Amino acid sequence: MKAQSSATPATPVAVAAHRDRAGLGTLQAALGVIAFSLTFPATAWGLEGFGPWSLVAVRSVLAALVAGGCLLAAGAPPRARGRAWGRGRTWGRVPPPDRRHWPGLAVVGAGVVLGFPMLTTLALQTSTTAHAAVVVGLLPLTTALLSALRVGSRPSRTFWAAALAGAAAVAVFTVRQSGGAPTTADLYLFAALLVCAAGYTEGGRLARVMPGWQVIGWALVLCLPLTVPAAAIALALEPVRLTAHSVAGLLWVAAGSQFLGLVVWYRGMAAIGIPKASQLQLAQPLLTLVWSVLLLNERLTPAAPLTAAAVLVCIAVTQRTRA
Repeated sequence: MKAQSSATPATPVAVAAHRDRAGLGTLQAALGVIAFSLTFPATAWGLEGFGPWSLVAVRSVLAALVAGGCLLAAGAPPRARGRAWGRGRTWGRVPPPDRRHWPGLAVVGAGVVLGFPMLTTLALQTSTTAHAAVVVGLLPLTTALLSALRVGSRPSRTFWAAALAGAAAVAVFTVRQSGGAPTTADLYLFAALLVCAAGYTEGGRLARVMPGWQVIGWALVLCLPLTVPAAAIALALEPVRLTAHSVAGLLWVAAGSQFLGLVVWYRGMAAIGIPKASQLQLAQPLLTLVWSVLLLNERLTPAAPLTAAAVLVCIAVTQRTRA
């Protein structure tokens, strides 16, 4: 008599639920990409009225105020209570993360709250948003590499081939735009890739054990002791000229890019995995190119449609490839 297998076969209901969850995760990650694609044009608008240090510090403070308000107002879900969330302690109505999660939150804060905004804002002082967008198009591959090292994910060879092809298309586009030699702005952008990928990787890992909006919320709050004095000093030293564009740009990068976009992004990464979610960002530079034309009147180069086609093919391949 054969021993019964301990594994429970997947039922049609379970398979359908898994597909629904994966579909929702893909949608959430895609919404995050759309929000991020507006970051560079909004930053360019913000720089019309703020200095680079003022813009970054104030956006982080405003985003932290939004996040802190949500943490105070939202009730903790029942499953969030208990040992993994701080053993009954509460901050407002949402229990704080356990101490073992704070180092990861610090990496998120250093990467996506402080490092990436500051480095890309400095780059956009001398670079167009279109050029910056295609350089940052290498972020998906950087994130997948750090994810493989940090959380032990092992994507398939097909996945890596498609990811490398997409990165190569972005790199060729970048070289043509910069004339074959990296600029100071490029160095800022390459550094931004590394710190942002680290923040995405840690955020995606933490989003598996806590809601995604709380990951970025706590990271923003954690940075307040740095961003509040930085904002005060920067506003005192840099001139401020309030215009419709500068205010709109500041509000978007604070609420849209810094908080709401990361909320859906981290939820999407938790649902479909960091490598697959990161590949959706291959579309981000192309969306930013569109916004740069529509919002900033920048000129779109003829190579953009070809790059768009190559990148979209790579996205389709990576999304159909199982890790």
